[in-house]
Amino acid sequence: MDMIDTTTELGKGMISMYHKYDALRFSGYIQPQYQMAQGKGISSYAGGDFPNAVDNRFTLRRGRIRMDYELYNHADMPVVQFAFQFDGTERGVFIRDFYGRVFDTKFNLFSLVGGMFARPFGYEVNLSSGDRETPERGRMSQILMKTERDLGAMISFEPRGKDHPLRYLKIDVGLFNGQGLTATTDFDSHKDLIARIAMKPYQFKRNKWILSAGASVLYGGMQQFTPSIYRMGTANGQKTFVLDSNDLNVGKIAPRHYYGADVQLKIPNGPKKGYTQFRVEYIRGSQTATAATTETPGVIPTDAQGKRLPLYIRPFDGAYLYFIQHLGNEKHQVVVKYDWYDPNRNVSGKEIAPGTGLTPADIRYNTWGLGYLYYANEHLKFMVYYDWVKNESTNLPGYTSDLKDNVLTCRMQYRF
Repeated sequence: MDMIDTTTELGKGMISMYHKYDALRFSGYIQPQYQMAQGKGISSYAGGDFPNAVDNRFTLRRGRIRMDYELYNHADMPVVQFAFQFDGTERGVFIRDFYGRVFDTKFNLFSLVGGMFARPFGYEVNLSSGDRETPERGRMSQILMKTERDLGAMISFEPRGKDHPLRYLKIDVGLFNGQGLTATTDFDSHKDLIARIAMKPYQFKRNKWILSAGASVLYGGMQQFTPSIYRMGTANGQKTFVLDSNDLNVGKIAPRHYYGADVQLKIPNGPKKGYTQFRVEYIRGSQTATAATTETPGVIPTDAQGKRLPLYIRPFDGAYLYFIQHLGNEKHQVVVKYDWYDPNRNVSGKEIAPGTGLTPADIRYNTWGLGYLYYANEHLKFMVYYDWVKNESTNLPGYTSDLKDNVLTCRMQYRF
């Protein structure tokens, strides 16, 4: 731009266009990968189920292109942001983010966002797939918050002044449809309230350790469209689902309440030697779904004949723990992860049996993951990761022992 003569009409036009579009930025990444499973046709949360005759596959796990428009004022404070991101793979093209955000410029404390964006719950749900050290989020995150995004509006408190006494505090409060991107429209009028309070990364002056943490709550649910709802109880001394059948149940809200806390710690290993990192997050609450799954429904649940299914309310909990270590420099990194998801805390093991109303959806899963990452440069990353998946042994047919559903993932990531 230095060579443009700004005294001419053409030059003035070019300068005007430059200033107008200087705030526009494009970014993206693609993740081609090869996977090998223990058996053919396994169900998996390592990138989706394998087809019946398949135990190894090449896939394009994600292909993201994102456009951001960010406008700043004379004090270098944000005024407005617009973001659009889509995901294109062999499975199709899907919108992932589509929102606008406006910032208050008087106090530089608040912002308001509306559209399609990530739910402000927890740490792992909001950590980008391009930055994460594991191929996928944990089983619990995928089941409770499939695709991570939802349609809604959110107000945030986040001081943007460098010397503000609360500059390390961030509070998000939003209202969302609830079903996420698993459907094209909302199926009831009830909205989910999601809130998160977080301490942004704080570096201790003495040892340079970096600490961050947060607490989250989701208080929502879904409308009941049938008189029948099942809750955990006992019958003849046996733990089972107990039917509550009452016409007054129709129109009531079945609960979906989550409560979570997370902590992240980064310990520097020395100049250009990277970090040692620890991450922990725990979530528990009540989940409403169906007999066959604890995944948040995207539409009104029905059977093959179109008959509306009864809802099942389960108390759940789950967590993940990360250990991440650079190997002498920032190019080499290993990660060890453990996560569990218990969809029904009231039962375990052999208590899950035929005749109780319990199904494979009530089985607890524990997953160990071990991975190696090589950062060739700022645009290219390689990953080798293995998932050991362990389900509890029950009395249900097909689940009396551990399933053979471990998965090896080899991935390349190109980024710009």
